[in-house]
Amino acid sequence: MLFRSPTSNYKKSNRILVIKMPVSPTAKILTKKLLMSKETAIRQQLSQDLLDELTDLTRIDIVNVTISEKNQYHKKHKGKTVMKQYGYYKPKERYIYIHNRTAVRGQILAAKTFLDTLLHEWVHHYDHQKLKLNSIHTAGFYARLKDIKTRLGYWG
Repeated sequence: MLFRSPTSNYKKSNRILVIKMPVSPTAKILTKKLLMSKETAIRQQLSQDLLDELTDLTRIDIVNVTISEKNQYHKKHKGKTVMKQYGYYKPKERYIYIHNRTAVRGQILAAKTFLDTLLHEWVHHYDHQKLKLNSIHTAGFYARLKDIKTRLGYWG
């Protein structure tokens, strides 16, 4: 892969505001089902199905997803939670990992929070695979995330 300066990566990310893909009735149905789901096994299957559909539509490599029963990773400082990790993406492995339980109480993650995290991590995958970016949280990244939510009929 060619070396890309951080400035050019940042500028390129901000110039691209949409995800090029056709509208998919299948992806919309899977999104609705995910918004009604709670169980880890069901979320696992629906998430993988949705990501498979999105990667097919955008013509990028498949990404594998694991939905975990573990509580979200978090850090505390002076008794207060100061950081939570909902999930992450590993570009070299083409792998997304998402926690299905809240950090402290271990409750099932709210459906909207879960879907937001899934799509957020998928946009990192899209950026890496399709746009050849070192995917960072720019205004362009969040515009692409909003675009995919809109296309799926979900605004978070």
